[in-house]
Amino acid sequence: MTLDTLGQLNWLAIIVAALAYFALGALWFSPVALGRPWQRAMGLDEAQQGGASMMAYAAPALFALVSAIATAMLATATGSTDVGTGAVLGLVVGIGYGLALTAYEAVFDPKKPAPWTWWSITGTYHLVGLVIVAVIVSAWR
Repeated sequence: MTLDTLGQLNWLAIIVAALAYFALGALWFSPVALGRPWQRAMGLDEAQQGGASMMAYAAPALFALVSAIATAMLATATGSTDVGTGAVLGLVVGIGYGLALTAYEAVFDPKKPAPWTWWSITGTYHLVGLVIVAVIVSAWR
């Protein structure tokens, strides 16, 4: 694989996949879903939380886009072109990177009062989100 792969990507699919990943996060971490247990696991006090800054939205949107681009490049390199192969790619990326890398942080971050609760919420979000991304960029080629 080379950076020439970037020219072969379906950029509309990437943008839609990134938006889906970002929207999933907005729902996943909302107070009606897992936002409150996630905040407790992080040691965040809801009373101390002010309004979210622009960075709190811009950074995850940018990271979702970067993840969608990388996943699309992997889909191209592996020949993933349908929902089934996209789901497998998403599981590989989601488990191999999403769950594994958040587990590193759960192990080594002494500031989180409930690191494994944080990991289960955050890691599962990345797993589900990356499966969605991989299915979109694989099937929509």
